[in-house]
Amino acid sequence: MPKLKTNRGAAKRFRRTGKGGYKRSQSYMNHILTKKSSKRKRQLGKTLQVADADTKAVRKLLPYS
Repeated sequence: MPKLKTNRGAAKRFRRTGKGGYKRSQSYMNHILTKKSSKRKRQLGKTLQVADADTKAVRKLLPYS
């Protein structure tokens, strides 16, 4: 059985959590920040958990995480 390849784009975007889920960062934080409020930018900086509906797809992209 050959080794499976990790999707390198997904590897840069998702990290495994201790309980087996995946954490992700949020979008809309790279440019055009002047018109966004401080509160919005602060909240966008936090990491979130990948939704249950998407976890199966992420697990397929990251077979060894």
